[in-house]
Amino acid sequence: MKKVEIDNNKIIKKIRGNKVMYKTSNRILNILKSNLDLLLFFIVLFMKVVEYGKQISPQYFDPEVFTPIFASILILLSFSVLFKGKKRFIYLVVIDIIISIILVSDIVYFRYSEDIISMGVVKNAKLLGGVKDAVYKLIKVQDFLYFVDILIIVPLMRFYYEKIDMKIQSLLVRIIVFFMVFMTGTVVDARTFKKVNVEQPTLLTAMSNKIYLTKLIGNLNFHAVDAYNYAATKIKNSKQLPESKKNEIKSYLKKNTTESPNKFTGVAAGKNLIMIQVEALQQFVINKQINGKEITPNLNKWLNKCMYFDNYFYQVAGGTTADAEFMSLNSFYPAESGAAYYTYAGDTFNSIPKELGDKGYYTAALHGYTEGFWNRNVMYKSEKFDDFFGKSSYNINENVGLGLSDKSFLNQAFDKLKKFKQPYDSFLITLSSHYPYNDVTGYENGMDTLDVGEYKNTLFGDYLEGIHYTDKQLGDFLDKLESSGIADNSVIVLYGDHFAIPKENMNDLYKFTGETNNDDLTWYKYQKVPLMIHFPDNANSGVNHTYAGQMDLYPTIANMFNIKNDYMFGKDIFNNNTDRKVTFRNASFTDGNTFYVSWTNTYYDIKTGSKIKETPELKKKKDDSVKELEYSDELLNHNLLKEWVK
Repeated sequence: MKKVEIDNNKIIKKIRGNKVMYKTSNRILNILKSNLDLLLFFIVLFMKVVEYGKQISPQYFDPEVFTPIFASILILLSFSVLFKGKKRFIYLVVIDIIISIILVSDIVYFRYSEDIISMGVVKNAKLLGGVKDAVYKLIKVQDFLYFVDILIIVPLMRFYYEKIDMKIQSLLVRIIVFFMVFMTGTVVDARTFKKVNVEQPTLLTAMSNKIYLTKLIGNLNFHAVDAYNYAATKIKNSKQLPESKKNEIKSYLKKNTTESPNKFTGVAAGKNLIMIQVEALQQFVINKQINGKEITPNLNKWLNKCMYFDNYFYQVAGGTTADAEFMSLNSFYPAESGAAYYTYAGDTFNSIPKELGDKGYYTAALHGYTEGFWNRNVMYKSEKFDDFFGKSSYNINENVGLGLSDKSFLNQAFDKLKKFKQPYDSFLITLSSHYPYNDVTGYENGMDTLDVGEYKNTLFGDYLEGIHYTDKQLGDFLDKLESSGIADNSVIVLYGDHFAIPKENMNDLYKFTGETNNDDLTWYKYQKVPLMIHFPDNANSGVNHTYAGQMDLYPTIANMFNIKNDYMFGKDIFNNNTDRKVTFRNASFTDGNTFYVSWTNTYYDIKTGSKIKETPELKKKKDDSVKELEYSDELLNHNLLKEWVK
């Protein structure tokens, strides 16, 4: 009897165990069934963000970023646990749509600017109203694939919510689950951020290289960090900067601008200054032919009369054309995020027009587009131009591309120059060669055409045709300056503002130039724009190989025109400083011998093209570049010139 009782107890325990297992399995199954929607959305969103990463950086996209992507999506979806039924469904769909919009916007923006959208860019989004055609051309059919899942998931989820008997836990249980999921994502993200901060100090706060940062922490985390930094900067800038920091920046600038006189010191004193900023003029078209015809025959002829700088880099950031103006006129770095022409329009500046104006010059800016575009109508007042001749100042009798043709603009601008009181400082910005370069009105009006052959109807071919048109108009304008005698009493500075060919079109660029390499150094090699300085009587003509950038233009002009300005980050190009280097907004730099690419933390020997190891000297130059960017940001964010300039 005792043995039978033992067997019965075993049977009872087994039955009870089976019941527990059944109940546990049933609970797990119910939990899975009740959260299939979360699992589905998680998988879909994860795939989207990963695919986005591959699209913007296929050369160095690292699977290690899967971890922060996982964590960021987990944090977002954790909030859905707090909702139930249709409210949860609506939350998930809205999150999916928002993330899809962010990813597509980032991809489209990347195609043009090779950067990630930041809060500063969003702040300037109204500028897109003036370049709708360019934006539309950047959007591709495959971009809409990011939204296809929504068309499938919505009806699927409706069926799911109707057919699945969801066991809704109490509010307390949902709060506990939310907290657990949220903290899991947060802890994983915190470990990622700590690792980045150890390996790349200041990257999370300075965000000097958005692409590289996105590669490390994922797109969603990048935008979260960007939003935090934007808010934190606003709060920080509302506070007073310590006097010790102000003095540190002031001393640095004083030392930076202390240079010995050279043979160009004062050579332009009392003469007119004519600056011409040419839209999207890159150096690779200079002295180049296609199918037996010169692309820029007029500029090729003009540079033989000038001091031509063939290692001159653009240093623009999110403000592109406006950044080129900002650096050339002020020798301050572009804004960390967005456009300086918006962010710092209320600041005090020691600009070229301000300083020449103090010397009795009449100063004027001339541009054939809308006055408010890039906030020029406000910024030019801050930079102390006496007048701004914008769109309303011209007879809009011919349009090419975005607006008034370069032909009509330069003809009407010449008529204005003839009437200006001398000496004067004039600043002209062209327009017709603006992206997407698809207007051939100039050719239809009888201008000599350019046969681009295999590049016909491509963005690269359109650019060659567009810059060929602008070259013709510049040639006619420069001829008038000479024949009228204006050039005899003027220094004429002509330069390109920024890149023309986005990186996604680099294959056509490399094919045209015969380039066989495809590394970061090669890409940077093509990020040069021509700089030509013409002196009266064609004096000082020749090629200058000095490595320089747009930050150096003002100090060079200041030296020639006897302008004393202690607050510039660039250096006079005519002074052969041993510490000369060109720093870019993403903290990359070149000193003429070495090129440092910040997003891969790689140094290249320019002559050999090979990668080299970091030395203490190179490390110092890298740190100095970051420090310069920080000083420029602090100076502008706190409007320090207001108390320094009397």
